[in-house]
Amino acid sequence: MIGKCNCGSVAFEITESIPSVYHCYCTLCQKQGGTASNAGTIIPLDKFKWITGESSVQKWKKETGFSSNFCDVCGSPVPNIFRSKYVWIPVGLIENINTQAVANLWLSSKPGWADPAKLERNYDFAPEDLEEFVQFLNSGK
Repeated sequence: MIGKCNCGSVAFEITESIPSVYHCYCTLCQKQGGTASNAGTIIPLDKFKWITGESSVQKWKKETGFSSNFCDVCGSPVPNIFRSKYVWIPVGLIENINTQAVANLWLSSKPGWADPAKLERNYDFAPEDLEEFVQFLNSGK
């Protein structure tokens, strides 16, 4: 699977299919995307590789540790490697993706005008066990 930012300067490959994605309604994701939620997934680092433009990736990091990677040409959010073993993928960048959303995160922060569908998992905050959540996302359930 190939993903690219809006201008095409940053491109990456995911070596396996993405079984499922989630929507995050936290206020940081709202500000990052300018909408009610971000659609993303988390994959193991060994399933990801940069094709072009890694040097165009800029990073903004908040004091809390939240970070946002973006293309320095077009500003699109781009993959973010974290904990040295995972990659957060903004799924809107992936070409020809055909998967389902299975979870909502941070429903306690969703804006009043958003009406998210109830999914298989619905969290008021972030999942407590990240390892288990990543396994769930990648299990294809």
